[in-house]
Amino acid sequence: MNSKKQYIIIFIFISLFVRVAVSQDTNKDKFYQGVTYFTAGSYKEALQIWTDIYNTGYRSANLDYNIGNAYFKLNNIPSAILFYERAYLLKPADENINYNLQIARTLIVDRFQEIPELFFIKWYNFVSLFLSTNTWAKISITSFIIFLLLLSLYFYSSRYRHKVIGFWLGVFFIVLSLTSLAFTIRNKSLVYDSHKAIISSPIVNGKSSPDKSGNDIFVLHEGTKVTVEDEVGEWSEIRLSDGNKGWVPLNSIIII
Repeated sequence: MNSKKQYIIIFIFISLFVRVAVSQDTNKDKFYQGVTYFTAGSYKEALQIWTDIYNTGYRSANLDYNIGNAYFKLNNIPSAILFYERAYLLKPADENINYNLQIARTLIVDRFQEIPELFFIKWYNFVSLFLSTNTWAKISITSFIIFLLLLSLYFYSSRYRHKVIGFWLGVFFIVLSLTSLAFTIRNKSLVYDSHKAIISSPIVNGKSSPDKSGNDIFVLHEGTKVTVEDEVGEWSEIRLSDGNKGWVPLNSIIII
């Protein structure tokens, strides 16, 4: 009976592995089919294929970037900015993503004086996004395991030289493990728990309270990037890059 259960478990794991592999191959084929459409100038067809891949849950900077390009070619600037921003979160050092994002931003109506981030926060965010969440987590776990091995070398080695080597290398790897863990948490916060959003409605009024009777504080246009601070019912409190806050309908924004 136990042997039968083991075979069933093995069969389930093999089936899942084959399903994932087939899905990845299918997405790859569909992606290049979209590339063919895009290079031929059939932007709607390319966009349809790429968004179908995106809707399956597959995520990559290259896919987001190309979806942004297709939207840009179709003159849908807000959606182009949305996907360029998503691509940037996955690959912030990519020159093409940054260049196209800056071009798209010049085509929106709203202009705000941004409050500059402190240099160490900007650096911290950039380094956190340089690798994926899983990669940072693997580095952290691997470093911690090496630290434990070096710790055992320090405690159980009879040679003073080995103890010194074990101690200082152990210090290095525990610092690396904790640093990587911090980058893991920050990366997850920026990519998967993002509070940044793009205004999707052509025009939206920022209200002083989460209801239609609130006073109008500012007017925003589609494509503007905001930060979501709070939600009450069908309303979201947003913060602009210049620090101003207001309430807008929940359906007027799309989370990056």
